[in-house]
Amino acid sequence: MPVYADPVGGVTVRAPELYTWTAALVERLGTPADIAADVATILVSSDRRGIASHGTARLPRYAAQIERGKMDPSARPEQIRARPAMVLFDAHNGWGHHAGRVAVDATIAGARAAGSFTAVVRDSNHFGIAGWYALRIADAGLVGISLTNSSPLVAPTRGLDPMLGSNPIAVAAPAGQYDHFCLDMATSTIPRGRIEVAARRGEQLQPSWAIDRDGLPALTPQEAFEGALLPLGGCEESGGYKGYGLTLLVDILTGVLSGSTPGPLIAPLFSAEHGALDLGQTFMAIDPEALDEPGAFEKRMEHEIELLVGARTAPNAPGRVLIPGEPEAAAERRSDERGISLDQGHLESLAELAERYELPLPETTPL
Repeated sequence: MPVYADPVGGVTVRAPELYTWTAALVERLGTPADIAADVATILVSSDRRGIASHGTARLPRYAAQIERGKMDPSARPEQIRARPAMVLFDAHNGWGHHAGRVAVDATIAGARAAGSFTAVVRDSNHFGIAGWYALRIADAGLVGISLTNSSPLVAPTRGLDPMLGSNPIAVAAPAGQYDHFCLDMATSTIPRGRIEVAARRGEQLQPSWAIDRDGLPALTPQEAFEGALLPLGGCEESGGYKGYGLTLLVDILTGVLSGSTPGPLIAPLFSAEHGALDLGQTFMAIDPEALDEPGAFEKRMEHEIELLVGARTAPNAPGRVLIPGEPEAAAERRSDERGISLDQGHLESLAELAERYELPLPETTPL
């Protein structure tokens, strides 16, 4: 996931206060307190990690879906089928964040008993950043994998229309003194949320990110919204077919595996006209101690990372080689020290919710 630079004219808000407000707002939407706590934790975690596209900026969209009756804010996931190392949950069109947390905790318990465990979820909704779930597994000393499909936003290689989601892949693992390895990436060139942030901040797009309705490079957010994102790698000549393959793979391991709606048939993102999203999500946990002595995996992780961070750098490199998850972890520490950055559009959208639900926003400080 991209870590966003501080917005011009933005503000900061303390993470604990934003969490308390977010949980209270989600409860006002008809959500039980324990489910609201999961939603607030994951959304604020995204903001803390500098991923402005997937955090509390999504609250107005979630509220609209609930107000339209497109999502059940009180639904709880139900275990439908199980085998010794696999389980299927039905989220009953509830909060994806809560269903994901429940599924992840099942994988942690299952992997400790069986060595590895997979939890699959059907009839779910957006669940925030995929990395949060993988990191929760890694915090338990295990290797975590988190996958989800999403509304059609990405044109398959050689295609013109959006047919598959940006379908993220997240993998996290404990890394000893280096904390965690955490790869959290869309299988499109960028997630749609990055386009939304660009629209709020008046930014132009890179020509390799998306195409317009005619298949030409989209240079503005509006052109991208009317067209489609490109798969990771961009066009066919630059390897975009690899990203297309990854996008389809995630859809198979989530939507097709769970029995949810497959990618091309998922309702458009936060649509007012269509029904429930019915997303599929898959979480996996692997216990390295099933294969070796306690701590051995982390020591090998440390050794490999030492080789990478100590590698020779290119002449124009801004610093040493990084490992996936380092920029987000640094942004999290920065947010906890000085507050979470909100751009003006983000702040205004939360202020509108605060007024509508009579829930004053926490105090903010200009950047």
